[in-house]
Amino acid sequence: MTDNTATPSSISSPYTIAKFGGTSVANFSAMEKCADIILKQKSVRVVVLSASAGITNLLIELAAGTEPSQREALLSQVRDIEYAIINQLSQPEIISQEINRLLENIEMLSEAASLATSDALTDELVSHGELMSTLLFVELLREKGIQADWFDVRKVMKTNDLFCHAEPDMALLTELTKSLIQPRLEETVIVTQGFIGQEPKGRTTTLGRGGSDYTAALIGEALGMSRVDIWTDVPGIYSTDPRIVPEAHRIDQIAFDEAAEMATFGAKILHPATLLPAVRSGIPVFVGSSKAPEEGGTLVCAQTENPPIFRAIALRRKQTLLTLHSLKMLHARGFLAEIFTILSRHHISVDVITTSEVSIALTLDTTGTTSASGSLLTNALLTELSALCRVEVDEDLALVAIIGNSLSQVNGLGSQIFGALESYNIRMISHGASTHNLCLLVDGKDADNIVRKLHDTLF
Repeated sequence: MTDNTATPSSISSPYTIAKFGGTSVANFSAMEKCADIILKQKSVRVVVLSASAGITNLLIELAAGTEPSQREALLSQVRDIEYAIINQLSQPEIISQEINRLLENIEMLSEAASLATSDALTDELVSHGELMSTLLFVELLREKGIQADWFDVRKVMKTNDLFCHAEPDMALLTELTKSLIQPRLEETVIVTQGFIGQEPKGRTTTLGRGGSDYTAALIGEALGMSRVDIWTDVPGIYSTDPRIVPEAHRIDQIAFDEAAEMATFGAKILHPATLLPAVRSGIPVFVGSSKAPEEGGTLVCAQTENPPIFRAIALRRKQTLLTLHSLKMLHARGFLAEIFTILSRHHISVDVITTSEVSIALTLDTTGTTSASGSLLTNALLTELSALCRVEVDEDLALVAIIGNSLSQVNGLGSQIFGALESYNIRMISHGASTHNLCLLVDGKDADNIVRKLHDTLF
């Protein structure tokens, strides 16, 4: 077997953009490893950071509204994480005043959330995680002799006002990025925030959980970067989550189509939307571990040689099954259109759908929202749907996706998969819409065992 392990230096380029996830900037030593990568990778001119690990979850909890004692405990945890980094800087006094100002903002916003919560308030509060991590990282880079400048991504990441999962204005993003960031690339490393943006009235928005990857890809596309490097806590993309299946193997090179399916169906290594700008512009995406950059990683590119039938198994938890029953569907026209018009009006995106003569079953993904409730099913939506049909809601489900190539042409695929899973209840099946995936909706409690069984059978 030839060694085709990808490394960031596989492709020579004038400029690349690097994104570091929450675990990569979790503490001072983790940040130092990121700084060392930038020292060695001279092509990196833009750096996108997530909040330090744990911070976003604490801020979301504060945004949900808390009692004074609980609020103080959560604020204390936020302070401790930030000051554990500040106190190891050579000159902590340079940055501590600015961090203190942001911590005071968090406290003020938390008190407001205890009186009344809103998605707009949640986004404003949660954004402070990225603001703090980037300020600290700039100071660390400067202490290591790297010319680095802090940049507020909200100056270029203009979005709509769909708080908690806002959508960027691509044309405006490109225009602003070229005018505000591009002229500075030769003289400095720009450090900016992932995940956050700004709507037309100037209020802070977020792109949804995992949106830092998307930020990096969008900025990389706008600047014509030759590669996007995603640094996380695992050295590449695996055949499935190694925490579930320790025998999972790393995929050294993977095509955009396959990786996009994996990301869409829950592979946490990439945000589902990350690959869209990369595919549009043909920009390779490298995925590696900031803790062990020497181990290489996975290169996502336009195509690979001899792609296998089965590439990977992805798992997405926290799925909701919405089943709609109505005799009006029988031989009727326009019923589906009416249902989807309602869902669109409530900003609901449907993942998997099956239909019969008198019912529709569809899945909703609740993993991509930062809203305090964590649910997409509002009372207004359910009331509107109930006026048309009988509505059933099942939660705590999981979507298992088998990712591969030309799956619709594989003989005996059904018996191979369902034979392995004969002792499990499969709630819903989707196959044929894409040659790259077969999806199974299962009970959440069975998900890990099903992934293990499938991986053992197919790989």
